Amino acid sequence: MINEKVICAGFGGQGVMKMGQIITYSGMMENKHVSWLPSYGPEMRGGTANCAVMLSDTPIGSPVITYDATAVIVMNLPSLVKFEENAAPGSKILVNSSLIDQKVSREDVEAYYIPCNEVALELGNAKVANMVMLGAYLQLANPVKIETVFKAMVKVFGEKKAKFMPMNEEAIKRGMEIIKEQVK
Repeated sequence: MINEKVICAGFGGQGVMKMGQIITYSGMMENKHVSWLPSYGPEMRGGTANCAVMLSDTPIGSPVITYDATAVIVMNLPSLVKFEENAAPGSKILVNSSLIDQKVSREDVEAYYIPCNEVALELGNAKVANMVMLGAYLQLANPVKIETVFKAMVKVFGEKKAKFMPMNEEAIKRGMEIIKEQVK
């Protein structure tokens, strides 16, 4: 049975909304109950951005995640500071260690540190840092099939960006590999 409650957070332009949309569309394609609730800061660019994503085998009563997130994905330090407390005890916090040098302060959660920006630059495009993080999350939680994720990416990114699919897929695979190494 699946009951994922995920917070994806960062600043505008880091692709946190796309991460959430891909998880959501993947769940829809696998006939799960889903919810995607975006939230933007008042700034035009570079402001706060986060979304709450739910995947469940049963109907979802509310799209709001309070203090019971099963995973918190943070791409910058302000997001770690703001959302660390929303993780349920025993849940996972995934930290973009490229931009965040602070460690998770809680001891009742599992913390993972993924150098998203460094890996994205190794792949040749800084914009795929979010896909590296998405791969890390997918490896840890396994909420949907990876094949479904790749199909959902076409829906989220659109046909015009299909030429970037191989790089995005490689970024996801690299994120998965990083977690495989950390969990050994």
